[in-house]
Amino acid sequence: MRASFLIKFGLLLLLPIYGWGQDFASKKIKFSFDNTSLELVLLNLELSERLDFQYEKDLVAGIMVSKSIPKMPLSEALQELLTGTGLSFELAAPNQVILVKKVDKQGQAIPQATTPPSQLDLMVSGVVKDRETGETLPYANILIESTNAGAETNLDGYFTLFDVPTDTSLIEISYIGYRSQYFRLEPGMDFTKLQLELSPDGELLKEVVVSSTQQEQLMRASSGISKIAITPTQLTALPSIGEKDIFRSLQLLPGVSGSNEGSSGLFVRGGTPDQNLVLFDGFTVYHVDHLFGFFSAFNSHSIKDVQLYKGGFESKYGGRLSSVVAITGKDGNTEEFSAGAGLSLLSANAYTEIPFAKGKGSVLWAGRRSFQSNFYNNLLDFSDGSIENSEDNTSENQGFVGPGRLGQATTEPNSWFYDLNGKATYRSGENIFSLSFYNGQDQLDNSRYSDDNSLGGGRLGGLLGGGNAPDFNFQLDVLDKSDWGNMGSSLKWSRRWSNTLYSNALVSYSNYFSYQDRGVESVVTRDTVTTELSSGTIEDNDLKDYSFKWDWEWQPKALHKVSFGIFGTAFDIKYDYIQNDTINVLNRDDESTVWGAYLQSQSTFNQLIITPGVRINYFGQTGKSYLEPRLQIQYLPTDRLKFKLATGRYYQFANRIIREDIAQGSRDFWVLSDGDRIPVSSSDHLILGMGYETADYLFDIEGYYKTLNNITEYSTRFVVNGLGRNTSLDFEENFFNGVGKARGVEVLAQKKTGSLTGWLSYTLGSVEHEFEVFGDAPYPAAHDVTQELKLVGMYKLGRWTFGGTFVYATGKPYTAPLGAYSIDLLDESTVSHFAISDKNQLRLPDYHRLDLSANYNMKRFLGGKGTLGFSLFNVYGRNNVWYKEFDVVQDLIIETDVNLLGITPSISLNWTFR
Repeated sequence: MRASFLIKFGLLLLLPIYGWGQDFASKKIKFSFDNTSLELVLLNLELSERLDFQYEKDLVAGIMVSKSIPKMPLSEALQELLTGTGLSFELAAPNQVILVKKVDKQGQAIPQATTPPSQLDLMVSGVVKDRETGETLPYANILIESTNAGAETNLDGYFTLFDVPTDTSLIEISYIGYRSQYFRLEPGMDFTKLQLELSPDGELLKEVVVSSTQQEQLMRASSGISKIAITPTQLTALPSIGEKDIFRSLQLLPGVSGSNEGSSGLFVRGGTPDQNLVLFDGFTVYHVDHLFGFFSAFNSHSIKDVQLYKGGFESKYGGRLSSVVAITGKDGNTEEFSAGAGLSLLSANAYTEIPFAKGKGSVLWAGRRSFQSNFYNNLLDFSDGSIENSEDNTSENQGFVGPGRLGQATTEPNSWFYDLNGKATYRSGENIFSLSFYNGQDQLDNSRYSDDNSLGGGRLGGLLGGGNAPDFNFQLDVLDKSDWGNMGSSLKWSRRWSNTLYSNALVSYSNYFSYQDRGVESVVTRDTVTTELSSGTIEDNDLKDYSFKWDWEWQPKALHKVSFGIFGTAFDIKYDYIQNDTINVLNRDDESTVWGAYLQSQSTFNQLIITPGVRINYFGQTGKSYLEPRLQIQYLPTDRLKFKLATGRYYQFANRIIREDIAQGSRDFWVLSDGDRIPVSSSDHLILGMGYETADYLFDIEGYYKTLNNITEYSTRFVVNGLGRNTSLDFEENFFNGVGKARGVEVLAQKKTGSLTGWLSYTLGSVEHEFEVFGDAPYPAAHDVTQELKLVGMYKLGRWTFGGTFVYATGKPYTAPLGAYSIDLLDESTVSHFAISDKNQLRLPDYHRLDLSANYNMKRFLGGKGTLGFSLFNVYGRNNVWYKEFDVVQDLIIETDVNLLGITPSISLNWTFR
């Protein structure tokens, strides 16, 4: 039934003719009402502002309004007026305002208050869960409609809202990868034990037509400073080599280098992977690569949430110089049995979730195993090496354009990996107990063989001395086998002591091991004279980490929160480096402890949020304390605009040292700082930025400056059998210390909603190191990338989701030999030595690639749900160089480009049942 036609007709007769044609959407109005019925408010506005409201009378019945609106455009004023009423509006020419029932993104009606409020100014607390599985959802957003107040759930999904206006207030719950939900409070309910539920995005809604298709976000970059959240549930939309991968997706985010195709490790704002703290359910994972780095160590089926802190991170995190990746594992389905499996051209995976106490306890198992296939053999390509005569290579000749060319060297990978995740969780009242376990291992064979036939026969013979092909024979046999893995576990007890006090106690164990055996044998026959050369290295690295921590959160009031805790870690790290089975280059066995405490306070003053903090460490190896002051400041002049600043000091006690190896590509190994040859490294961060966000778009810019102190590298380039700069055979003296600095600017533009979503990011930056032993001037670090552009797009069309990514990066620097010679040792083996160019003064070619994907969601498949995925990696077949290797054959240097994947198609099938 329409509002009184006679009243409206009489009011409209009072309107002058000129008012009908104006652009009334931008017309500015103001009003003030106190406890006035919405129907009367609308009649007043019709008379005073010459508007024509169209609505069903029962829509406004019983709604009371207390609003004071300053002068603003009509569309914004009406939005403020209707906030909290469950109504929205549409404008129609010439001056009509049509009121309709407000619906969420999926077209569902927002719940309306059925009774008047009976309580004011409430405290509301509860937990947010996955509606289907009962999983709690960490870091979900809880907002109170018609206010600026809200909260974020903690690690275990709990939240507390202060100053809730009434016991009929409307609450909006949102979480990346899930459909947003509205919940209306009702008088009489228990406001301390709310259970709010969200449904995963990805299912087609039944019988619902939405005029503007919405797609939940893959990542959220607007919370905090230099913090990005990503959801595993949406990763299927992105192109991949076989299956969705968390760390590969993180490389597509701003501030994280995306041109490291041969490593899942993260290079964040000039930092190296070892400067990145990776936590999985609280225990540290020290190596994140599988299969030459084409997979990360984490099975996405075992992951619930990922939080990336790119810098300036909070006081509860420490022990790393650069960044933090905090991964929360799935608890498992507490409602019903569920299982799933996946198959790609490289690997197979499966998982099960088994409830053992409905609504309270569950067990999750997830495992992956790679397998050999023709597709597998394409992962590495040793190709287009060039052969150089060392006598012709001078410091002026750094282009390395040799007189001959190698054919393609051969490699037949015989490698595999597996990983296994397990987790048991039980909830009892206000307590949560969980036991998490991880084990993963790789065995990689990167061996290869080449001879004079693959090198061009007679051309090479001529190069070696002008002889004919029959007078020359050449063989090069490279053995390169590696075995590495991680094992970790944690036992956690979480308790909500009250609505304002929460704690997490955790003990954990982590082990990383790596064993590499590499040998090179060459046989050269020239004019009936045969020369046999051989060399080899063995590296064995084993790291054990025993840790505990007890974290507390106390929020006494809405605008103030305190975090504090204690922690401790016992390290046991061994490293052996042996040359030619006889020379023990390094033999380190380090044990020590780090323990300490932290305190952080977050306070809000109107539009200003200040978060000071401090962390103190005591390191047993040096007997010293290390203080880490930290500060974050956010200023929000409007609800869309944010300015931000962060600074702090960070220390690292366990370091992954770069062992410079010109011939084979540099290697890394973990050791513990000793305060002498390997000092405790430190870093200072400064971050400035601003962001602008609407419901549909995010624009963000951050500048960063980071100093690196007491960083360490290991190099034997100055040891030449007792000759050269270092005349001692004490190989411990080949640890060299230096400083560095990283600086840059990141720009992010993100489209968050609609059928087409994605982002564009651009980074301009540099990272320089300065080691006195390598010269007086700073030089670009090996992972320095001057410019990087990334484009990510996803398009949803019915059951199809299409994805595309493009990455462009300037080339990384490298060091190359200018000449070479060999020395015969007493054990009849041979060691090759190089005359080296200036440190990192050459650059690899620029890196770029385009990847495309298409995924089809099957409604029913084998009694469950299925997803069929197609990916095309490196669509136009760009020949990107991973690194270079150099081998010596008498007076020649053989240079080999190790190239990354060419154009690579992939198919995957995933199935879930519950």
